[in-house]
Amino acid sequence: MRHAIVPEALARAAAATGFSPAIRAGEFLFLTGATGGREDGSMPHSISEQARIALSKAQVVLAAAGADEGHVVELTSYHRDIAATFRQVQTVLEDIFSAPLPAWTAVEVAALRRPGALVEFRIVAHVPARDPA
Repeated sequence: MRHAIVPEALARAAAATGFSPAIRAGEFLFLTGATGGREDGSMPHSISEQARIALSKAQVVLAAAGADEGHVVELTSYHRDIAATFRQVQTVLEDIFSAPLPAWTAVEVAALRRPGALVEFRIVAHVPARDPA
């Protein structure tokens, strides 16, 4: 069985696109890909800023499911130019995630859906049901 996770901050975007920010299936949470566009729709030129914005969006979704970055077990990053962006993205990930980092696959792609996007993240988190108090 699956259940959509739609944080209040993303409700309008979810309604407009028809996509769920995340789907919970059992103890796993599957987040929709996140890019680093600002709230006003503009895309920063800096890969580090894009990575931070994208991951902050993911943190909002995780929080809505009662989780945080410590619950992330798998991360896939899609890079427009992996040779030019990998190190900066790794630095941002090391700032946000505590050791051990989640399992991580980095892939170079020809393009991303959002114009100007240099990186997109796909995240899977393990979020066990809370024990009744």
